[in-house]
Amino acid sequence: MKNFNYSIPTEIFFGRDQINILADQIKAYGDKVLLVYGGGSIKKNKIYDKVTSMFKENKISFWELPGVEPNPRITSVRKGIEICRANHIELVLAVGGGSAIDCSKIIAAGYYYEGDAWDLVLDSSKINKALPIATVLTLAATGSEMDAGAVITNLETNQKLGTGHPNIIPKFSILDPTYTFSVPKHQTAAGTADIMSHVFEAYFSNTKEAYLQDRMAEAILKTCINYGRKAMDEPENYEARANLMWASSLAINNLLSYGKETEWSAHEMEHELSAFYDITHGVGLAILFPYWMDYALNDETLNKFVDYGVNVWGLDSDLEPYEIARGAIQKTREFFNSLDLPSTLTEVGIGEEKLETMAKQATVRGTLGRFSPLEADDVLKIYKAAL
Repeated sequence: MKNFNYSIPTEIFFGRDQINILADQIKAYGDKVLLVYGGGSIKKNKIYDKVTSMFKENKISFWELPGVEPNPRITSVRKGIEICRANHIELVLAVGGGSAIDCSKIIAAGYYYEGDAWDLVLDSSKINKALPIATVLTLAATGSEMDAGAVITNLETNQKLGTGHPNIIPKFSILDPTYTFSVPKHQTAAGTADIMSHVFEAYFSNTKEAYLQDRMAEAILKTCINYGRKAMDEPENYEARANLMWASSLAINNLLSYGKETEWSAHEMEHELSAFYDITHGVGLAILFPYWMDYALNDETLNKFVDYGVNVWGLDSDLEPYEIARGAIQKTREFFNSLDLPSTLTEVGIGEEKLETMAKQATVRGTLGRFSPLEADDVLKIYKAAL
């Protein structure tokens, strides 16, 4: 196991009615808030009314940045920074899923940066300070409520890039599973795939001594498998929603990756799909990951796939190793299909015309991953297999 420094500083308030602590928590940082949210679902399910009423009752001044896109755009970040500077905002509050949270993170960092906010996405070392960030989570998917990362899209350059810095970790996050009751089936499915994909990136690793992290990873994967479809079919099943929500946070808050060499190949590949075609991130991951698994399977990686098949999918350990590995990959595809997620790029309107460009751009920062290193040609082969 590799050396690591452990720090997950976000304070989590988990469970029913935890929103009641919101005003007191905000006032620890100030009383001028930028409220960031997406397409308006928080108004339909009354979370907006609850939050803004609490602001008014507690004399917290607030300004709004509505309409943050599912793949949050740098243009929205720039608007948020302008509002913050014009009104001397003291805390940025994201109410929503990962898109609103990621947008809020770069707004908070951009407040103190004199140049264009896109610079912070291209080079996280330019993030020296950030406004405090808090979240009220309404979608179990990205885990952004408890990590240092953000992914932002620039449609002008067809780039969707991740950045990260300790200064943009949320100070606190409110996780009430009832706030996900109204999430539509397709978003619940995509969110479940997103959670599992975060686990895969840490699980499929060359670090062989991280037994504990691997067993925790398998538990989160089994949780998603157990509750993903249940949450779709029984949207107000508190047990299912609660387990998925907590799985979302634990999948990517570094708990699984501390002490390990991690991958993050499929995510970089999917970012290109979203940058060029603006598809849902979890959908793209559900399409790509089984094809990545097929490509990554070889004599050197076989044992990890065997562990995955036996410990996650319950396959017979007495079977021939490659039979277990291929069976596990097939089980993965079947599970995503059971969530009504597509299996091919063609199904989401992606053809062959931009694959080569996307493959080159996916590897512009260098080789992807270490478990199964990918150059542009490798990425292109996986894209073509996924057609």
